[in-house]
Amino acid sequence: MNRGYLDTATTIVLSPEAEDRLDFLASKTGRSKEFLLHEMIERGMEDIEDYYLAVEVLERIRAGKERVYTSAEVRRAFALDD
Repeated sequence: MNRGYLDTATTIVLSPEAEDRLDFLASKTGRSKEFLLHEMIERGMEDIEDYYLAVEVLERIRAGKERVYTSAEVRRAFALDD
């Protein structure tokens, strides 16, 4: 199945519960397990990226390497209190 990207194979091992849920969803929707897994990965990738990038920022803040602004500073900078 080619959707404009190179096909690569990756093997994952699902828990029996996850496999059952995937089988159930595939049977109820008429979609292939491959399609559903692809959708899950594509849609979930952004959430995972957001999480790990936020963790990196939080670590920089805690280490004093990232500037943090108070809400009052932001309101003044953008003249939001006028």
